[in-house]
Amino acid sequence: MARLRFGKIQDDSATPAASPAATPAAHTGITITFGDVVVQGELWDNPTARDLVSLLPLELVFSDYNSVEKTASLPRALTMNGVPAGADPEPSDIGYYAPGNVLVLYYGDVGYWNGIVRLGRMLDNGEGIVAQTSDFTARIEIATDEVKSEATP
Repeated sequence: MARLRFGKIQDDSATPAASPAATPAAHTGITITFGDVVVQGELWDNPTARDLVSLLPLELVFSDYNSVEKTASLPRALTMNGVPAGADPEPSDIGYYAPGNVLVLYYGDVGYWNGIVRLGRMLDNGEGIVAQTSDFTARIEIATDEVKSEATP
């Protein structure tokens, strides 16, 4: 799946704003299930993440993009109100790329891009995601058990 990205910031002196962070208690536990693999994750308390939660459960088809992320088209755009214009996600982050309307599971370093919102993270560093070498269908839903958070950004 091809995706174009616009607005990459090249000025290293600019410090990008981080997505609004949550307190450890302010997150929603999720599971990402494909085949017999279950990845635990959490979505943080920001407007875009809350909008994603309102769509759950979802079944999405993920594809690899540039050997650093897995992307899947969402059924509708998520809100960008009240979040920074861009972000520099970390490996294992769950994000939203607004220009492409895609949910992104990061497993490599992509740098700062306008239109990225950090939504949460995969608690196992995304090891099960990285192992997927072809497109895969995953079910994302609110976790039935409490997800233990190690830290929030």
